[in-house]
Amino acid sequence: MAHSYPLTVAWTGNTLDKAYTRNATVTAPGKAPIAVSSAPEYAGDAARWNPEDLLGSALATCHMLTFLALCAKAQVPVVGYEDRAEAVLDMVDKVTRITKVHLRPVIRVPRGTGMAKVVELFEKAHKYCFVANSVTCEAVLEPRVVEV
Repeated sequence: MAHSYPLTVAWTGNTLDKAYTRNATVTAPGKAPIAVSSAPEYAGDAARWNPEDLLGSALATCHMLTFLALCAKAQVPVVGYEDRAEAVLDMVDKVTRITKVHLRPVIRVPRGTGMAKVVELFEKAHKYCFVANSVTCEAVLEPRVVEV
């Protein structure tokens, strides 16, 4: 059962200008546009999302949603989740690529929740996260479970 997610990336400028704009817009039917650019290190606009940001956020979001679904199915209560994820861009064998995405969420659970089960489900989510299954970079999982 395949699903399709159409989007449009639109850019205008002039590449003959050495300082051509890297700014563009991503749109999809029924959704708010996303202002994108290259990373500042590549002459982009730091105030806009760049591919590195978007790849890291796609992995972090997919992992979170998969984890929450597993917790709901297993009847494990989670009341808060905040991930300070980080995508790492590096040069490997003369090719620039995202080599790692660190996932460092603080997972808030009610007092008395089995923390080992929470961590187990967090790690299990990686197996079922379709974005993680679609990329070749390493995903470094560093959850911190906090009773509230």
